[in-house]
Amino acid sequence: MGASFKFFGKGFAEQLMATTKNPFVGLFIGVLSTALVQSSSTVTSMAVGMVAGGALDVARAIPIIMGANIGTSVTNTLVSVGHINRADEFKRAFSASIVHDFFNVIAVIVLFPLQLTTDFLGHGSEIMANALKDAGGLKLINPIKMIVKPTVDFIQESTALSGTEPSGTIMLIISVILLFVALRYLVVNLKALIIGRVEAFFDKTLFKNAGRALVLGLILTVMVQSSSITTSLVVPLAGAGILTLRQIFPFTLGANIGTTVTAMMASLVTGNLAAVTVAFAHLLFNITGIIVIWPIRFIPLALAEKLAEFSVKSKLVPLFYILILFFIIPIILIYVAG
Repeated sequence: MGASFKFFGKGFAEQLMATTKNPFVGLFIGVLSTALVQSSSTVTSMAVGMVAGGALDVARAIPIIMGANIGTSVTNTLVSVGHINRADEFKRAFSASIVHDFFNVIAVIVLFPLQLTTDFLGHGSEIMANALKDAGGLKLINPIKMIVKPTVDFIQESTALSGTEPSGTIMLIISVILLFVALRYLVVNLKALIIGRVEAFFDKTLFKNAGRALVLGLILTVMVQSSSITTSLVVPLAGAGILTLRQIFPFTLGANIGTTVTAMMASLVTGNLAAVTVAFAHLLFNITGIIVIWPIRFIPLALAEKLAEFSVKSKLVPLFYILILFFIIPIILIYVAG
């Protein structure tokens, strides 16, 4: 994907960057696009690819990453709707699913203005990326790059028509398709191999305390490369009354950290320092969000419980909630701010 953007030329790059020139537009593009594809990994990986290809800079990529954090939680919210015909069960399941939403929304509300005024994510992630480079971290991925390069070269040669330059458009289409296929089968295969065995252990022993639940969420998300899967898995357990909302909350925070691994892998393959910086910005954003919100965790917990109560009274509430938060608000603000 990074290679494909290099063939579009300066005009296309400027046009693409103009789309996200306003950080608010970038933020809601991240929300909407992630809600549509139901994968923050896809959106963050695409942002990394754009940065690696020079079509997007770090400052404009960070709001997209922040928005993707909100959009990714639409999946587990949809999972909870499956319990809608059983009031008590739905109340527990819906609150367990949307607590992730409220955490991400509050994190953006608190940290987005701070990011705009100080660029703390950009500065902090650049330091981390430089530290990795100085330690030889980027050189460690050369074997991966050696595996990827022949495929990139083959696609470039295949898209070159009559001795002309390779087609950036065709390369981009192929790269997006390959990205979706890779993420899809990565999730399906790892879910079949790992989740089926781990699910039986989702009990009060694993969620004995917040630290253990957070680490569990982190590890499982790293394994399946999808926070949507790990957070969705605990929704039925909450609905069944096996896990409480307070047990699930730190688990979702761990999943938020674990989901950054996909973008990190994508950035390391590019070997591009700016792309690595964006990936670390995603990690730094999630860690900072946890540090800031954990002391006031009663707020997202209370909001989730209150909205769940309204949802039990009217089945239209979950529908309007999903449409308004993930689609209507982003579309309107993208139009207005753009």
